[in-house]
Amino acid sequence: MHMDLKESLSWSDIEQHIASCTCCPLCRTRQRPVMGRGSHQADIMLIAEAPGAQEDRQGIPFVGSSGEILDRLLGDCGLSREEIYITNIIKCHPPGNRDPQEAEKEACFPYLKYETFLLKPGIIVCLGSVAARRIIAPDFRITRQHGTWIYRKNCALTATYHPSAILRDPSKYEEVKRDFREIVKKRAEMTK
Repeated sequence: MHMDLKESLSWSDIEQHIASCTCCPLCRTRQRPVMGRGSHQADIMLIAEAPGAQEDRQGIPFVGSSGEILDRLLGDCGLSREEIYITNIIKCHPPGNRDPQEAEKEACFPYLKYETFLLKPGIIVCLGSVAARRIIAPDFRITRQHGTWIYRKNCALTATYHPSAILRDPSKYEEVKRDFREIVKKRAEMTK
């Protein structure tokens, strides 16, 4: 994908590029690429690492068990999918649910940049350590640093556990809920 950010990009341009992307081998194993979803006017952007198998089948981010947990977290904090934007670093499901490889992340990263450029969110929330290490800092430690904030280019960035971590360890739910409540507080501070 070789579009200049100065060109007049639209959401449909990015969606078309993602739908026909062949920049890495994942294009041969995917069922459907997964474009981000949500409000194009959202001030909160959630970024995870990659679509799972159910997302690959439906072409929608965060469906299935992780999606149910995310919806519950959002609801517990007074948010909904309709008012935020949810996306992934890579847009195709890695076989066997493995972590994305560096070359795959590099091939897909321009799409995330374009989504961010169009959205211009005030808050970016990385879901999980893979996203946090790519977006916030390569040495980010999710267990120690989740819920902390950094600021970059008029944007507040934080990270929390991926909803799938709650599936593996339900005791993390309250911790993640606290992180989401802080996100809502930060949003209120920024909109004053």
